[in-house]
Amino acid sequence: MNLFNTILVGLKEVWSHKFRSMLTMLGIILGVASLVGMAALIKGMENGMKEAMIAMGGADKVLLDEQSVPTDQEHLADQAPGRTMYDVQALRHSAPLLRVISPEMAIYGVTLTHGEKMVVPAECVGAWPAVVDMNLHTLEHGRFFTDLDEEYAHSVCVIGTGIRDDLFGSPDDVGYEIVPIGEQININGQPFTIVGMFTRYESEQEKKRRALAKTTPEEKRAGPARMRGFGRGGGWAFYRKNYTLYMPLNTAWLRFRAASGYNNVPDPRLTDIDLKVAAMESLEPALQQARNVLMLTHRSIEDFNFRTQENQLENINAQIHNARMSGGIIAAISLLVGGIGIMNIMLASINERIREIGICKAVGATGAAIFTQILVESVVIALMGALIGVAASYGLVDILAYITPTGNSPEITPEAMLLAVAFSALVGVVAGLFPAIKAARLNPIQALRYE
Repeated sequence: MNLFNTILVGLKEVWSHKFRSMLTMLGIILGVASLVGMAALIKGMENGMKEAMIAMGGADKVLLDEQSVPTDQEHLADQAPGRTMYDVQALRHSAPLLRVISPEMAIYGVTLTHGEKMVVPAECVGAWPAVVDMNLHTLEHGRFFTDLDEEYAHSVCVIGTGIRDDLFGSPDDVGYEIVPIGEQININGQPFTIVGMFTRYESEQEKKRRALAKTTPEEKRAGPARMRGFGRGGGWAFYRKNYTLYMPLNTAWLRFRAASGYNNVPDPRLTDIDLKVAAMESLEPALQQARNVLMLTHRSIEDFNFRTQENQLENINAQIHNARMSGGIIAAISLLVGGIGIMNIMLASINERIREIGICKAVGATGAAIFTQILVESVVIALMGALIGVAASYGLVDILAYITPTGNSPEITPEAMLLAVAFSALVGVVAGLFPAIKAARLNPIQALRYE
């Protein structure tokens, strides 16, 4: 009996006991669906985490943070200079392994108004034009401020689309895109002119949803109204970029920090100094170079440290690995339970077919042929369950996405489906070994006498 005929016999045996076979395959179906669904959820979570990291500046971004001075320097704590423009200039001239240096001065407690409308931005920051490259911004309308704006502290600003939506109206509300270039807004009562606006930042899922909404007739649309904020826009990272306002650093210093220091002297400290290295391969040498420069400008007072996005990427990979391991173990247990069901039904099938097996052996069938037939039947049941499970996983993922909507929808991957099918075939082989060996070892004379 060749392999093709053996598979046909296996399919006929499955078809002749449809209800029993379906119950047998149920464990495999649930195991495969859970494995593929778990992998899809984790893939969606991974996409969301990496999208957020890229939105915050990418893996080559390094944050220069303030920290408390070491214990052996506590007597120098009141002399710690903090992050200042002296650091920025020194790094620009003495740290060639750094590609971009972006000083930032945040303004807190800011309220933006236009007419009767008001919004509180996620960030209001005085910065250099380098901040566009640093935070991977894309200017869609207008321009960014220039060196001339910086030098003369012009009252100009660049805003995100979230600020535009709240102050001037969103495209979803008015039916067309409003470009407020040249419009005037008040920042804590001080007039500023909008000279540029960034593109809308959103997750891949949100982009697909918007594209679908444009092609769907208005009367067929259903569901809740557009959500602003953290939910459907892709989380905090995208919300923050959409609700960011930038102004020239010198403007922020003179207009909002001029009276914040001792004796009304402008406070020279920056809230952030962000760095980008020339190449990821030279990350450690670049950080050491920057540290040497800062130790000179800070008079050997170590009141700073470096926080890299690479650490965040490692944390993301560790979380994803742990989630995959946990979900994989649970799904594997489900498949093993399904395998036990296959083994039980194959043993029952052999008991029903003892006389048939005896006749096959009496007319010349070898033990190897009987072994192969029983094993193939087991694998056929497992693979049919796996294929049905893969089909069911699409419905399971849709249900999970509907029950627990997130910024990034689950994504079914071919690798997960192949792994589930391969593991199911392995389970079918393991589950069929003992029944196949038992059938192959039957004595034909005793089998023919079996009643």
